[in-house]
Amino acid sequence: MDRHTVDWHGYIPAVTTPFTAEGDLDLAAWDAQLEWFAAEGLDGVVIAGTTGEWYTLSAAERATLFARAARQVRGRYTLIGGCNAYTAAEAAGHARAAREAGLDGILLTPPPYVVPNPRETVEYYREVGAAVDIPTCVYNWPRGCGIDLDTDTLGLLADLPNVVAVKNSTGDFGGFVRGLVALHDRVRYFGITTDAVGAALMRGIGGDGLMGAGAVLGNDHPAFFRHLAAGDEAAALAVGARDRVLMSAWFTKDYGPRFGSAPAILKHALGLRGVPAGHPRRPLLPLTGAERDLVHHTMAELGLVS
Repeated sequence: MDRHTVDWHGYIPAVTTPFTAEGDLDLAAWDAQLEWFAAEGLDGVVIAGTTGEWYTLSAAERATLFARAARQVRGRYTLIGGCNAYTAAEAAGHARAAREAGLDGILLTPPPYVVPNPRETVEYYREVGAAVDIPTCVYNWPRGCGIDLDTDTLGLLADLPNVVAVKNSTGDFGGFVRGLVALHDRVRYFGITTDAVGAALMRGIGGDGLMGAGAVLGNDHPAFFRHLAAGDEAAALAVGARDRVLMSAWFTKDYGPRFGSAPAILKHALGLRGVPAGHPRRPLLPLTGAERDLVHHTMAELGLVS
């Protein structure tokens, strides 16, 4: 497998998992959310990623989300299953559930909290790939995993048989670009920002898009990459600027939330748009009144609420 094995491109967000106020999975809301993504023209979604609160999900719940999404979406857009776990055996179990559901691939970070060295990291991915034959996107997530995968390590991971993509959410811009230069012709490379810098990288080097979070802006997110592909950079930058507004208002440079938690922020924002994103699951808490006002202000600035 390599980048040509899959057609992953554009905007593929990690999406929220809807829970009831009591903390149960809300599957009717999940179905409705998946339909909204289709109506907004998203290029795909990541299920049970960090934004999807994977750390609160049982293996059965994660498998249910995978299977339900595959039945609901029916191939209309790319479905990638988040398989983050602390051991290769656990991650492989989630990857089997993704393959059995019929998902297009999986997203996988190094094991969180563990802080493995490069040799241990490569072995972790090798074990998962040996156990389950499914296209895999390596997720470099320093904020959540405590390590920042350098270009050499990413190159070793790209050599593994199942690895077809990299989602590089590093705060190290130089490291991001070095990885893009080294790997763009071998794997799909995600993390392109929706601004003039991102447009220049796509035009000058390559890259495949952005695996963002939440899809709050709906069609504006994939429109950035579609306008670029059509050669209309001005239109791309116009919609991309809207994404920059909420990213600056809600998140820090290393993609941490400025207030509350990312799932709580995104769920409240989606709710303002009429999308049944539900509640965060403990240990995360709903936003306070003042925090909800901050989200509402940004959404009003973008013309999405009155």
